[in-house]
Amino acid sequence: MITLSDCSCWFKDKKKVVKAMKHMTFSVKEGEVVGILGENGAGKTTLLRAVATLLEPTHGTVTVAGFDTVKEATEVKKRIGVLFGGETGLYDRLTARENLEYFGKLYGLDQHEIKARIEDLAKRFGMRQYLDRKVKGFSRGMKQKVAIARTLIHDPDIILFDEPTTGLDITSSNIFRDFIHQLKQQNKTILFSSHIMEEVSQLCDSVMMIHQGELVYKGTLPELYAQEQSEDLNYIFMSKLARGIS
Repeated sequence: MITLSDCSCWFKDKKKVVKAMKHMTFSVKEGEVVGILGENGAGKTTLLRAVATLLEPTHGTVTVAGFDTVKEATEVKKRIGVLFGGETGLYDRLTARENLEYFGKLYGLDQHEIKARIEDLAKRFGMRQYLDRKVKGFSRGMKQKVAIARTLIHDPDIILFDEPTTGLDITSSNIFRDFIHQLKQQNKTILFSSHIMEEVSQLCDSVMMIHQGELVYKGTLPELYAQEQSEDLNYIFMSKLARGIS
């Protein structure tokens, strides 16, 4: 469903070259939920942006549902939903409903489909009471809920989340996690980064660990637990950092 082949992303920063992602090769199967772990600046967001067609690899290729993210970006965009931390993608001058209607139309949904999707998502995330209010006055948590709904409005098969529960309170975070479980049952493919180890251990089939732009681990949680002789994901991650991610 998602495949990276010897993929690198390098940027020029003043006089030096920043190697944000170095020769990554991995695949994510259809219906798999994968958590991305790494310190700030490790390359998690760069990876997600490359998969989302927002960054062109310096070297190597990325394919999503069989389509190349550079040569066939339009086909990839039809099949993915994307939400990056701190970037809601919403228009403040519009209401929550108007934002969702706008993005629904962009994805080619008809009015009946848009109405049904908005009703379903508003119910799931408890947004009904402010659907017809302008986004400008929303709290961070309210905006995040609408942004998640915007990501899912076209019912994509592949979903990319960068720190999805940022700004959500405990109740809303739990609602979101329950929804991820439902998406998993629908065989959706989900790739997301998180600093919340409990979130990753509860939701994911597999984990990826990235360190200084390199993929240092990709495997299932049971495999990782067996390898490390522990089921404490936070302990495992910190231990790997301490010994140089070996």
